[in-house]
Amino acid sequence: MLTKRWASAVLAVVSVVSIIASEKPNIVLIMADDVSWEAFGCYGAEDYETPNIDALAAEGVRFTHAYSTPICTPSRVKIMTGQYNFRNYTHFGYLNPADRTFGHMMKEAGYKTAIAGKWQLNGLYHKAEGSLDNTRPYKAGFDEYCLWQLTKGKAAKDGGGERFWSPPLEQNGTFLSAEENAGKYGPDIMSDFVCDFIERHQDEAFFVYYPTVLVHDPFVATPDTIGDAPRSQAANKQPKDPHAKKENFVAMVNYLDKIVGKIVAKLDSVGQLENTIILFTADNGTHTSITSRWGGQEIRGGKGGTTDMGTHVPFVASWKAYPTQGLVLDDPIDFTDFYATFAEAADVTLGEDDPVDGRSFLPRLKGGAGNPRDWVLTHYQPYWGRFTGAQFVRNETYKLYRDGRFYDVPSDLKEELNLEKGQAGERGEAIRKRLNQVLEGSPPAPPFEGGKSAIERPTYPDWKELADPND
Repeated sequence: MLTKRWASAVLAVVSVVSIIASEKPNIVLIMADDVSWEAFGCYGAEDYETPNIDALAAEGVRFTHAYSTPICTPSRVKIMTGQYNFRNYTHFGYLNPADRTFGHMMKEAGYKTAIAGKWQLNGLYHKAEGSLDNTRPYKAGFDEYCLWQLTKGKAAKDGGGERFWSPPLEQNGTFLSAEENAGKYGPDIMSDFVCDFIERHQDEAFFVYYPTVLVHDPFVATPDTIGDAPRSQAANKQPKDPHAKKENFVAMVNYLDKIVGKIVAKLDSVGQLENTIILFTADNGTHTSITSRWGGQEIRGGKGGTTDMGTHVPFVASWKAYPTQGLVLDDPIDFTDFYATFAEAADVTLGEDDPVDGRSFLPRLKGGAGNPRDWVLTHYQPYWGRFTGAQFVRNETYKLYRDGRFYDVPSDLKEELNLEKGQAGERGEAIRKRLNQVLEGSPPAPPFEGGKSAIERPTYPDWKELADPND
């Protein structure tokens, strides 16, 4: 009798999982700001406590080779539109409102859509037409939003301010001033918004894009570390002492993890954890002022630069309907791949208006073989600060720049040893040849100089789909 009851219970569980798996899954994409692999326990971090993100990796899939661009806007444009930056990126802090995003695609597929966190895409920095339009998130395919730096910058005289303590935010068409949010912590407001959205739409398919404001500078205290200190906009001034800055950065990473746990708990409480794909990544490398212990060595953040520390980001995904029990994959993942993956999850057939650059990794989230890519391309022109442009293609080991520099990255994180032709061994030289074929089929490298005042901003929207030499 006990055996029959056990068998019945197993069949019931299998039936429930089968039903869940047959539905359109919800999707929650969390993207951290300015923090890379060396800051997460599941990647070997030694200075931080990230049990919730580590749990997602332990239950799902941890990708060891996910790549963004070195700074935020090109990464955000890339992930939202599913296109390489050579097609559509022209200005820092700007998403062309004519671009089709994964918000549009998911909304058209019947999903309720929301975005919370950092926007910074209206073109405030170059005063683009429509930069003060607070309906831009709606026009980008999102039903609801709670955002920092939508139509307000950081200048207090214009109603702006920093993102953490007493932040000015905009939510569903309403401006919430620093005074109205006095004493509140921005990441708490935004994550509460996400949880409320999930609560209200638990009986519908939903898509949440949460580009967090953590852990970008200024490096300041969190609710767990601020104590009785004032929580006004003045609390957003980071300390000058580098040790104090690092302590705050560690606290911010730990609080980011706490927020991830909060969202997972909400999904669980409304009964949607089984049928939700949760993805966690970051937009670029850690700030260069932060050094972290990782793998027995000191890793300095590489934001803005094209080394591994600037472009290699964490990426873990969990989908309880398909338990993969801590699967670790070396597949190269490009930010263009998210659009294609979400389309497959939503059972959307991509049309002429959709991007062609990405490749779905959905089968890998189910534990299947799929069709992983062999390389990722980075076409980087920041149009910001003192950063310079570059173009490279790489796989999990080797990296080839357009100017011919070639590195064995795992053994040369700082890219100090350029491998001249013939120095990489038989396998390395074969890979060099394949990667060079990709570059030969790519558009020209971006101009080396390309700051805020760049005059030449070439794009190639109609460039042919890049061919994979192994396909």
